[in-house]
Amino acid sequence: MADHDSELIELGRRVVERARQKGADVAEAVVSEGSHLSTKVRLGEPELVEEAGSRALGLRVMLGQQVAVSYTSDLTDRGVERFVEDALELARLSQPDEHAGPPDPSLLSRREDHPELRLYDAAVGTVDAGTALAHAKAGEAAAREADARITNSEGATFTRAAGSKALVTSGGFAAASRGTYASLSVHPVADDADGKKRSGYYWTARRHLAELLPDADVGREAARRTLAKLGARKVETQECAVVFDPDVGRSILGLLAGCINGGAIWRRSSYLVDKLGERVASDLVTVTDDPLIAGGPGSRPFDGEGLASRRNVVVENGILKSYLLDTYAGRKLGMPSTASASRGASGGVGPSTTNFVLTPGAMSPEALLASTPRGLYVTEMMGFGFNAVTGDFSRGAAGFWIEGGEKTFPVSEVTISLNLHAMLEGIDAVADDLDLRTSVATPTFRVRAMTLAGR
Repeated sequence: MADHDSELIELGRRVVERARQKGADVAEAVVSEGSHLSTKVRLGEPELVEEAGSRALGLRVMLGQQVAVSYTSDLTDRGVERFVEDALELARLSQPDEHAGPPDPSLLSRREDHPELRLYDAAVGTVDAGTALAHAKAGEAAAREADARITNSEGATFTRAAGSKALVTSGGFAAASRGTYASLSVHPVADDADGKKRSGYYWTARRHLAELLPDADVGREAARRTLAKLGARKVETQECAVVFDPDVGRSILGLLAGCINGGAIWRRSSYLVDKLGERVASDLVTVTDDPLIAGGPGSRPFDGEGLASRRNVVVENGILKSYLLDTYAGRKLGMPSTASASRGASGGVGPSTTNFVLTPGAMSPEALLASTPRGLYVTEMMGFGFNAVTGDFSRGAAGFWIEGGEKTFPVSEVTISLNLHAMLEGIDAVADDLDLRTSVATPTFRVRAMTLAGR
């Protein structure tokens, strides 16, 4: 693996040197390669087998404060030569930007200081199409056999991916990282009494193959969640408490992620502009962006500009402590980078989250539910209704009606709404069931009151 990383780094070095020789003041190359396998079965029969590999080169060059980014998958000597020339020509045509420039070289991290984060599992790459299909078939079969009311299926999918990325800059940074990811999802369908079809799903995902849930467990849980939807109905329009299941809670946290992004802040397209140090959520809310979680789906040893990864506290006990910034956004706002730069395959750079997490509370999700006299437990949201500038939020929802601390019947075809600021300030309970299947994650949490539009 070390030899492979060295090969990617060496290619990046050659490109950076060539760009500098041709006149670039700054050159930064990212070399990426990856493989992906996706399989799907439906009703026990294979429906999709898709496997692909890629290798590409992204480049950012600067001539003074004129900047250009470019991308190619032609890694022949002639192709790379033409690629570098084209990138420099684009830079000459661009308008100068007074905030453009690389990070201070003294801030760049060193390879020997990068932590081991358990991002790569060689076993993931050994999963061939036949094995992947077998996982998907086993998951779907367990769902279909769980109950006679499971009459159909939207299929089961098993995917695995592996990738490597090297970053080399003229400022003196050169390092590579590699990661894997595998997942299984099952989507059964049940017949409801009114002739409607009710579909549900469950899934498991991890960087390490051995940490996935057993296929049969995923299928049975998918069936249980699907059957729980039978008999779903609307409820009266009202104001009530709303409990968010972790699978939908991360959608709410994802809205906050977009609003604390440095790009949104300097563009003034976020309701959190000029809110540092102010209360933006209840004191139960602490949100961190932590790229150093071992095995985390968003973990990384260094950011997209070569700065050492670090944990950032974004909201602490309800107080907004930090935006997430790369070097450019930091300069626009007169603040230092938070080592939050992300660099895409094209070579472009911008701030982003890593493992963006709502810190768990001390109570179990069962205790949280039991402490809710009346309200809606949300397991699904549909559509997209959010204005980042004002914070206004409204989305279709489905889940279960809570009465006396228990789920009593399934609910569908309702809408929940409230301004995001008020929603975060209204969080009055946070459970302890955080599961890092995705890089934006929350435990179960409850908002004191939201507007529910039903019948």
